[in-house]
Formats: sequence, structure tokens, C-alpha cells
Amino acid sequence: MICRVRSSGHGLSDVNKPIILSEDVNAVPIVVEGEAAVKAQPAGPAMMVLGALSVSHCLNDIMQSLIFAIYPILKENYALDFTQIGLITLAFMFTSSLLQPLVGLYTDRNPKPFSLALGMGFTFIGMLLFSVAHVYGVILIAAGLVGMGSAIFHPEASRVARAASGGRFGFAQSVFQVGGNFGSALGPVLAALIVVPLGQGAISLFSLIAAAAMFILWRIGIWYKPRIMPRVAKKAAREAIHLSSRRVNFALVVLMVLLFSKAFYLSSISSYYTLYLIHKFDVSTQTAQIYLFVFLASSAVGTFIGGPLGDRFGRKYVIWFSILGALPFTLALPYAGLVGTLMLSILIGLVIASAMPAIIVYAQELMPHRFGMVSGLFFGLVFGIGGIGAAVLGYVADRAGIDFVYQVCAFLPAIGLLAVFLPRLKYRAA
Repeated sequence: MICRVRSSGHGLSDVNKPIILSEDVNAVPIVVEGEAAVKAQPAGPAMMVLGALSVSHCLNDIMQSLIFAIYPILKENYALDFTQIGLITLAFMFTSSLLQPLVGLYTDRNPKPFSLALGMGFTFIGMLLFSVAHVYGVILIAAGLVGMGSAIFHPEASRVARAASGGRFGFAQSVFQVGGNFGSALGPVLAALIVVPLGQGAISLFSLIAAAAMFILWRIGIWYKPRIMPRVAKKAAREAIHLSSRRVNFALVVLMVLLFSKAFYLSSISSYYTLYLIHKFDVSTQTAQIYLFVFLASSAVGTFIGGPLGDRFGRKYVIWFSILGALPFTLALPYAGLVGTLMLSILIGLVIASAMPAIIVYAQELMPHRFGMVSGLFFGLVFGIGGIGAAVLGYVADRAGIDFVYQVCAFLPAIGLLAVFLPRLKYRAA
């Protein structure tokens, strides 16, 4: 049986046509074994699921960002050097980056509706270990467990978001991802308010966040289980788009390069923006942290609007605009005053962050039989590139100065020109 989503007649015709005449609209046929196909679900419950996924993503990323926020405490308590701190980051990045596409590939073939709650269980254990760890090796294990929880969470949660999208795939990805943005912004704030004054043992309080997320994700698993398609027809999915395997692979490479430019530039902001502001404008640490929070908040807003814009105008155009469109602002940033820097950082966050939902959904549409693997690959790349970017830019800053870092990184959005090589996705009727 071939399932299609039909137009509702409420302004979503560009998204839900069974025969796609414009780009970036996913109507890939899905083969369901047996007689019963999964019926369209009411918008209310689906929106509740999207909201629950976004909240879970927020809780997950709060705990992720907490790891980096407590580095000063760990460094002071255990006399760690920068190499040992870097190995903690490596332990987290290794499991979170490299395992994500493998987890996604496995769940593509063997869907596990309750794997989201299981993954959060690893994070729960990791948080408890962080609170009691007094040996460096245990700290590394704790970081690896949190990374493993993240690796299990992201690809499958992205798939569930698509299942709850009602055909608005970009919107669903935006709602899902914006929770992670806010979580990343809140993590350092909560660390400053809770862990810094109370000490390392207070990290155990964040295990309660993981427990709450486990409960939410278990309920999501109950909703998702009856909606799992037992088998996706790989051949039907490939025949649905007018692209050869070679062109699909080339497009994926282009998307990865575009993602590199976005993630590497954002790494320069998230890792060194406060130091840049303190160095250049002699502001206080608290003021610099507020500026960083404003940037992260603007990025969250950009993430939220990027998906719906892709649904409305086409994902290729949003990718083009969101990466290349940030270029004038990034070029001006190194030469702006304090107020100008604040305004430019807001514009950069709004524009460049809008690319991520469009990139994820576009990649899923290139490989509709591998939603989990593709989602895990691209989320994993964000983690990996961010970690590598922080290390490389730190080395450059030590040698040439923090000002030079922002002058060089200002040209990264120019890589957005490569979006011209992304193909127009057109589907043939099944």
C-alpha cells in the first residue's frame, strides 16, 4: 500500500501535494506491510508530542552544556590541566558525534519507540557519576555516558518529530530544535546559580531533570509505537525522486560543507565571544555573559523560524539565504563598536541559525529510507565540528590573537555560495 498526504486546502498545498511540482516537498511513498496504513493523526495530539519533544530536547541540552560550564570547578578541585580538560570534551564528543549515525542506522532497520527514554537513562547515570566522581577516570566515563545519551536521543527524536509533523516537516524540526537551543543557553546560567555556589555534589540535582525527561520520552514512545512503519521501501523511495545515487551523494557532501561553515562560525561565537568582548571592549564577565545569552537566544529564534520558511519557500532557498545572508554581518562584526557588536550578533544569530532545520529536512528528503541515519549524521557533525572548531580556534587565538580569529571566521559564510549546487527535489507520482 502506498501512503500519500493530501492537500488540506488550508494554505499548505505547496507542502502536501501527492505529486510535487515544486522543490523540497516530501511525498515519498512509504510501503506498509499488511492492510492497514497509519492514518493521519489529529493536530492537537501531534502538537503536544512536538511540544514534549522540544521540552525534552531542552532538558537534554541543559545537561550537555552543563558539562562545559563546570570545567572551572573540575579544574580547580582536581588540579586538571588543559589537556585533561580537552580529554573530557573528547570523551563526550566521541560518543555523541560518532555514535549518532550508527544509532540512526540501527533504528532505521529496527525501530525502538522507547529508545529515547533508554538514552536519557544513560544521561541520568552520567549526571549522578559527575556529582560523586573524585577520580579522573570516572569523570571521563560520566562524560562518555552523557554523550551516549545524546547520541541515542537526537536521531530518533528527529524521526518522531517528522512523524508528528502533519506534513509540515520544517516546522516540526524547528519546534524540536529550538528546545535544544534554549537548553544550551540555560545550562551555563543554571550552573552559575546552582553548581558554583553549592559545589560538585549539586550536579546530582540535574539527574532529576534527566528523570523528568525519561518520563516524558516514555510517554512519547507510547504515542509513537503504533505509528511505526514496519518496513520502508528503499526502492520506492529512490524511484520517487529524480536523482541518481551519485547526485544524492554529491548533494549530501555539499550539505556537509555548508553545515561546516555554519557550525565552525557558531563555534567561534559560543566558545570565545565572551573573551572577545572582554578583550576588545573591557566589559565585565557578567556583561559578556549577557551578550552571549542574547546571541544564543537570537539563534533559538532563528532556528524556530527557519523550518516554516523552508516549508513555505523551499528549503534550498532558506539554506542559501541563512548561510550566505549572514556574510555582510559577519564581515562587519570585527570592526563594530560595542552596541554595533550586540546588534550584529543578534542578526547573525537570527540568520545563520535558520539553516539547521532546513538542512536536516533537506537531507532526510534526499535519503527518505534513512531518516535516522541522516539525522544522526548531521546532528553528530554539529557536535564534532563544534568541538574541533573550538580547539582549532583556540590554537589560532593563542598564536595570532582573538581579534584575528573573528576577522578570519567572518568569511566562512561565503561558503554558502555552494548551495547553488544543491539539486531541485522533484518527485514523480507513485
